[in-house]
Amino acid sequence: MSAASHRISRLEPYLDRPEPAPTLLKMLVGVQLAGFREDAGFAQDQAARAVGFSAAKLSRIESGKGRRPPTESDVRALLELYGTDDYEVSVLLKLLQRAGEPGWWQRYDKRLMPEWFDRLVGLQEAAATIRTFEIQYVPGLLQTAAYTQAVVERGLPNAPASEVERRVELRKRRARLLSRADAPQLWAIIDESVLLRVLGSTDVMREQLAHLVEMAERSNVTLQIVPLSVTNASAPAIPITYLRFGGLDLPDVVYLEHIKSANFLEDRDETEEYRIALDRLADEALKPRDSLELLGQTMEQRYR
Repeated sequence: MSAASHRISRLEPYLDRPEPAPTLLKMLVGVQLAGFREDAGFAQDQAARAVGFSAAKLSRIESGKGRRPPTESDVRALLELYGTDDYEVSVLLKLLQRAGEPGWWQRYDKRLMPEWFDRLVGLQEAAATIRTFEIQYVPGLLQTAAYTQAVVERGLPNAPASEVERRVELRKRRARLLSRADAPQLWAIIDESVLLRVLGSTDVMREQLAHLVEMAERSNVTLQIVPLSVTNASAPAIPITYLRFGGLDLPDVVYLEHIKSANFLEDRDETEEYRIALDRLADEALKPRDSLELLGQTMEQRYR
C-alpha cells in the first residue's frame, strides 16, 4: 500500500460517523488533496493553473474553509491531475459526500449562526481536545441555561424573548458535546473574577458554580481557576480557545473572538505561542483539586 493509500485508509472510519461532521470532513478532504498534490510534485499555483482554478480557490479547498465543501467535479479534476488510484478516489469522494451533510448547528438561522461562529461550532464538534481560557464569563460549554440567559440578556438587552430563548437552546445543544461517547477532552482555565461577577442572581450563580463542580468531576473535563492572589498572572486580555484534532494530519486551530467577528489562527508558529501561553497559565492556576475547593468556598461564602 502506498503512503497516500495508507493515509486514506485511516479516513474510512469517518465514513460511518453517526452524526454529520461537515467542518471536520471538509478539512480532511482539503488536507488529503494537498498531500496528493505534494506527492505528485505540484506547487499550489501550478496545480491551480492546470485545472483552471485561481490560486485562491485551490487554497480555500485545501484549507477546508467556507460553509460548503468543494464540488465533486472540482475534486475529481484535482485527483485526475494528481494520478490518484481508484481506491483513494473512492474513499475521498465518499468523504466529500458526507461533508455535504449539514451539521445540527447549521439548522439555525444566520443571525444566530454567522459564518465565523458556524466554523467554531463545527471545529469544536470535531476536536479531540479543547483548551480554553476565560476572563469574563464561564466557558460556553460549561454554562447552565439560566447563566446563559443572563449572559445573552446582558449582551443583547434589546433582543426579543424568542431570540434569547433560541440562543439559550443553541448553547445547551452545544454543551451536549461533552456527554457524547466520543467526547473531546476539555481543559478550561477560568479567572477567579468570573466566579465573583454576579450574572442573573445569586441563585443563578450558585447553580452555575455547582454545575462547574459537577462537570469538573468528569474524566474528560479539567478545570483550573486563576486566583486573584496571583497578581502577576500571564493571562491574556481576551478569551482563547485552542483546538487539537489528534492524529489526522490537521493543524491546531486557535479561535479568538471579538464582538461581531473572530480570528482563526492555523499557522504553527502562531498557534504554538498560544499553546505556550495556556501552559503557563495552567502552571500559575490552582491545581484541579484546589480549584474545586475554591469553587465550594465561593458558593458557601457568596451564594448561600
